[in-house]
Amino acid sequence: MRRTYLLEIVMVAVAVAFLFPVYTLIALSLKDPAQISQTPLALPAPPTLDNFAKAWSAAALGPSLVNSTVITVVSLVALVALGSFAAYFLARAQSRLGYGLYILFLLGIVLPFQLGMIPLYELVNDLGLLGTHAGMILFYTGIQLPFTVFLYTGFIRALPRDYASAAQIDGASHLTAFTRVVFPLLRPITGTVLILNAVFVWNDFFTPLLYLGGSGFETVPVSVFAFVGQYVSDHGLVFAGLVLGALPIVLVFLVLQRYVIKGFSSGLKG
Repeated sequence: MRRTYLLEIVMVAVAVAFLFPVYTLIALSLKDPAQISQTPLALPAPPTLDNFAKAWSAAALGPSLVNSTVITVVSLVALVALGSFAAYFLARAQSRLGYGLYILFLLGIVLPFQLGMIPLYELVNDLGLLGTHAGMILFYTGIQLPFTVFLYTGFIRALPRDYASAAQIDGASHLTAFTRVVFPLLRPITGTVLILNAVFVWNDFFTPLLYLGGSGFETVPVSVFAFVGQYVSDHGLVFAGLVLGALPIVLVFLVLQRYVIKGFSSGLKG
């Protein structure tokens, strides 16, 4: 019994440690400058929404949210389509080629993409895609594809082969069997792929700063960074900008969070 109480106390302490930055972020975003200077950690009294209106207009968060949404959504569609197709071949192929390609994808996870940052930058520049949505989508699709293939492959290996085999016996092609039979069964791992890749793409700061800086197509993290530099003395505006930038991806995570553990556990069994 004493051990149980001790574990509960530890869990409560860990929860408080994780929630304290969130509380600070929201509380400061709802305060005027006077409240922030006098009682920075106290509850807003009274709360104000002026910081959000000023942050929205001053930091041009509207266009930045559109840019981030376009890049994230198109990248996710490409990752799900390419990753699931590639993983289906790797999971079902009984050949050295399939095994070699799978090892190659695993190397893509282990090796940090920063090692190829300069060649990748030069490649995007040579293709004329620097400062465009297409360049960022191409970058994120290539960078996150090995991880996506890894997740899908483990999950598909755990699925019985009978589903696709039955469809092929009825005359379906491999493509039809995958799209009509196998892919609907991948819903749990697809949710995991979507949320993990969405968090990475949406929150990435360095790559958009390098590829989109000064182009007018900056994403939310880059706009918030410029906003902090311009309004560094007004912390209420800074934290309001952070809340507005983080809110969309937090909502996506809350909707898809139940798929994350389910997808990981199902894939690990394979």
